[in-house]
Amino acid sequence: MQDLEIQKVESKRDLMDFIQFPMRLYKGNPNYVPPLISDEKNIWDINENPALAYSEFQLFVVKRKNEIVGRIAVIINHKESQELGVNKVRFGWLDFVDDQKVSKMLIDIAIQYAKENNIHQIEGPMGFTNLDKAGMLIMGYDKLATMIGLYNYKYYSEHLEKLGLKKEKEWVEFEIVFPDALPEKVTKFSRLIAEKFQLKVLKFKSKNEILPLVEPMFQLLDETYKDLSTYTPITPAQIKNYKEKYFGFIDKDYIVCIEDAQGKLISFAITMPSYSKALQKANGKLYPFGWWHFLQSGITNDRANFYLIGIHPDYQRRGVTSIIFKEIYDIFKKKGVKYLETNPELEENKNIQLLWQDYNPVNHKRRRTYSLTID
Repeated sequence: MQDLEIQKVESKRDLMDFIQFPMRLYKGNPNYVPPLISDEKNIWDINENPALAYSEFQLFVVKRKNEIVGRIAVIINHKESQELGVNKVRFGWLDFVDDQKVSKMLIDIAIQYAKENNIHQIEGPMGFTNLDKAGMLIMGYDKLATMIGLYNYKYYSEHLEKLGLKKEKEWVEFEIVFPDALPEKVTKFSRLIAEKFQLKVLKFKSKNEILPLVEPMFQLLDETYKDLSTYTPITPAQIKNYKEKYFGFIDKDYIVCIEDAQGKLISFAITMPSYSKALQKANGKLYPFGWWHFLQSGITNDRANFYLIGIHPDYQRRGVTSIIFKEIYDIFKKKGVKYLETNPELEENKNIQLLWQDYNPVNHKRRRTYSLTID
């Protein structure tokens, strides 16, 4: 009798089991942060996820005695293939118990899916697009996960490397402890840069005032990251989706927007209170009480996460980051925030990493995608 069996996810019940497997796998782990179940369900709904308009996918689980011991999603992003000439199978939502037989079965699923579609490379863990969670944790297992970062046990990467997968891309994340007071030279320099380039920091009285800037923000993201080898432009449908998904979490006080003398957005930064503890307490459900934990995280929190930043290429390396940091510091001082954790940035993206260089950043997490070439 075969010890393990593969099952394709087809029914709604199958999907719920697929989504909830990591919550059982990491039960009792103080650093794992579960996603909201409703958000996870929407990922696989063509009416909710615009990436499904140009992608195809299949979901699988591995079972032992009718109990799930591993899961994987395999994805083909046709837009990526057309725009970048990259033809690969993405794999993600990869979780498994510490059993090499299980991890091999999961990777074999990705390999077989690639062969069936005449594709010669697999890479993961990653989602459908650049803005989805990506990268297997290879350092920082003892650190609390964030809402936008994957978490995994140390044995995950060990299993993949034993199966012959190699490093493809690597991301770095930093933690910054904010000082009690900013050095005068930082404050002075930010003021001089604003005067030199005639830049203006926008102040918002309500969240609704931010709405007209959402599309320009994403356009600025495209300008900021267009030279990275893996970047594909964000579609209007994606902008709409991300606005609907995350706008409710945004606090207007945590957003920095900078305009030039002509009123054009040239830089922005979005930070948010850390919702990691709130997500842990909510355990995947916003109702009936999960919303309360989110509300409390927004009111009292000494930790924040850096989510998105855009700087027009014409203003990169011109000191604009000093204005951003001065504004962020002022915000955090008022809110009682002492710690900032950056979002994952590709290790090759030195322009963004320069943001933190003057603030004693500690590289506390690293994550990586793995790839395999198939003959």
